[in-house]
Amino acid sequence: MRTLNVSISDIEYNKFGLKGEQLTFTDFVDMVSKELTRQKLNKCLQLADKYSLSKITMEEITNEVKAVRQDAKNRN
Repeated sequence: MRTLNVSISDIEYNKFGLKGEQLTFTDFVDMVSKELTRQKLNKCLQLADKYSLSKITMEEITNEVKAVRQDAKNRN
């Protein structure tokens, strides 16, 4: 097994709620994945707000999905 050392700031250390000086690679990947997902979700919310998509109802979303699927079906 190999050991990898990663340096992070105190702010990042506290942000991720780290408790010790060591963590498994699996825990590291999980932590990074969650942070990337959070960042992507925030970006999606910003874009939805920018393009007024946040005002779309679930019924409108369902109708849009059905229309796209029907269009794809008609192309074949």
